Amino acid sequence: MRPTAADYGRSLSGLCFSLIVRDVEAALRFAIDVMGAELQFRTEVFGALKLCGQDFMLHQDKTYQHNALDGSLQSAEARGIGVELRAYGVDPDAAEKRAREFGFTVLAGSIDKPHGLRECMIIDNEGYVWIASVHLPLEQSS
Repeated sequence: MRPTAADYGRSLSGLCFSLIVRDVEAALRFAIDVMGAELQFRTEVFGALKLCGQDFMLHQDKTYQHNALDGSLQSAEARGIGVELRAYGVDPDAAEKRAREFGFTVLAGSIDKPHGLRECMIIDNEGYVWIASVHLPLEQSS
């Protein structure tokens, strides 16, 4: 049985983010197929997912028609400029491979970083930047 919107809202806690997207189906495919998110439930204009144990949502633009953000959305070509969606515990090499297979832009390929992470940067179909990363073993990150 699918939860109601009110049930889902009451279940949320901690930090959660919502991405406003033009195409929920395409955004779901990226989140699931590339990043490995788990679908909780969806409608034609909404998707609820979990990634790395955290909830996040996808809302289609038209759900924001009576929201203060509506005017900003109409003029935005790329979404999320200046925001990195970091997914700790998502294998960057696997995410990069899947992103390339599905035709997404890999902004920066998988690389070991001096801050103890291996990560890659991928741009989804809406222009959001996702960073898949895993911790490096201690002997590699010193």
